[in-house]
Amino acid sequence: MKMKKRALVSVSDKTGVVEFCKGLVENGFEIISTGGTAKALKDAGLSVIGISDITGFPECLDGRVKTLHPNVHAGLLAMRSNSEHMQQLEKLNINTIDVVCVNLYPFKATLAKGADFAECVENIDIGGPTMIRAAAKNYQDVAVIVDPKDYSKVLEELANGGVTLETKKYLQYKVFAHTAVYDSLISNYLASQLGIIFPDEVTFAYSKAQDMRYGENPQQKAVFYNEQFIRKGSLSSAKQLWGKELSYNNINDANGALELLKEFGDTYAVVACKHANPCGVGTGDSVYEAYMRAYESDPVSVFGGILAINGTVDKATAEEINKIFIEIVMAPAYTDEALAVLEQKKNIRLLQIDDISAKRASDAYDMKKVYGGLLVQQYDESLIHDEDDEIFSKRATVEETVLPSGKVKTTYGLGVVTACAPSEHEIEALKFVWKVVKHTKSNAIVIGKDGRTTGIGMGQTNRIWAAQQAIAHAGKEARGSVMASDAFFPFPDCVEECIKAGISAIIQPGGSIQDKASVEACDKVGIAMVFVGDRHFKH
Repeated sequence: MKMKKRALVSVSDKTGVVEFCKGLVENGFEIISTGGTAKALKDAGLSVIGISDITGFPECLDGRVKTLHPNVHAGLLAMRSNSEHMQQLEKLNINTIDVVCVNLYPFKATLAKGADFAECVENIDIGGPTMIRAAAKNYQDVAVIVDPKDYSKVLEELANGGVTLETKKYLQYKVFAHTAVYDSLISNYLASQLGIIFPDEVTFAYSKAQDMRYGENPQQKAVFYNEQFIRKGSLSSAKQLWGKELSYNNINDANGALELLKEFGDTYAVVACKHANPCGVGTGDSVYEAYMRAYESDPVSVFGGILAINGTVDKATAEEINKIFIEIVMAPAYTDEALAVLEQKKNIRLLQIDDISAKRASDAYDMKKVYGGLLVQQYDESLIHDEDDEIFSKRATVEETVLPSGKVKTTYGLGVVTACAPSEHEIEALKFVWKVVKHTKSNAIVIGKDGRTTGIGMGQTNRIWAAQQAIAHAGKEARGSVMASDAFFPFPDCVEECIKAGISAIIQPGGSIQDKASVEACDKVGIAMVFVGDRHFKH
């Protein structure tokens, strides 16, 4: 039996498939095809062998069963170098299949359009993955293509005598990468339908968005991957309007700025970020006012930093930005006049993020890779909103417990723990600094007033150093500012620093065995302190 050169083609993405099949025919191949692909090829004037002509069995169950047949899979899996395999094919009158061109039912597109469960399940491909996995297993004899970008390479090599072993191995790799992503989308979707937040086994699918010149340091290679579905208000959704390609550090730092910016909702806000930490944050009645407050928070650190802005950048703001070196500006929009100003700087990058204030999706996770494992948690979405304002006026409960040692332990509930409560002006400032400290690396202390940060202490190994750093940055501006701490005060020393600096009110989680000492220190000088319970460690 003389084997004919045959290619099996069945694709949901028909980009370039007609031209590819014409090239196969020119190289002596017969085309086997199914369903919509067969119709498209016939309409283009190509001769097509129907799958039922190969299997001797009609497509059935609404097309669910058509390629799952020995006449197909034996033709794919037979090893040409194995004489027994080839003798069995001849005895069974089965022809080999040398090229497989298949991409799978559009499960991802079905999810993206918000289809119901039944439609999503119906778009789980069965025959396609089985065929391409079979062909890839027999890579030395079968070229299997799942990506239209590979059509031209395969045709070029066929015209020069045949697809090389090196290319077949590459195509084999692409098959299993393709099915791994496909299966991960299905399994994660099914887990979400069952309300399973943290599956026992999980695979996260990402697609390469950008090769990078290097990583955090020049000696490290790096790449940026996007999630399969682009999140609103993320860097993956950004459109770059100006400047050179983003670096690894640019993306990491910019993400830190974006995360904090989202806390401000409809209030005009500007976040200046350096090394993924806020170095100046301002709010105002306009983008210009918010920028000036952010800049004045720390004019030294903002140099060479990243700006995240939740309103349209106008000419006046652009002119102020251009007075210093800024790496990146991110905003939902720019006026033409602002772009003309900013594009005078060669090294600035300008990003447009349409939904820059969009909140994170409920199925998004915070992940940190560790050597040999992966830490996965829900995002920290806790914050004090307007409807929670009573926490600034209600008196915290106080309980005293006598310990076996004879010492008395004092435990405070949530609310105002000091004799005096914060003023309305201080409450607004406390809410502001609480947003900022949530996105500052621990140990973190943030002080601020009048819609801007005045000092930020971050990433210290003890809390007193963070407090001293923030107060030192603020200088004279510390007087009349309020303070936020991302976790409780282990000792009253932070309060003592506040007293010396002229801090007027404090917000912190509370919960230390030394809380009473901190409260009493505040009461001695009339500083208001509020316990809110939630801790905001960020490492």
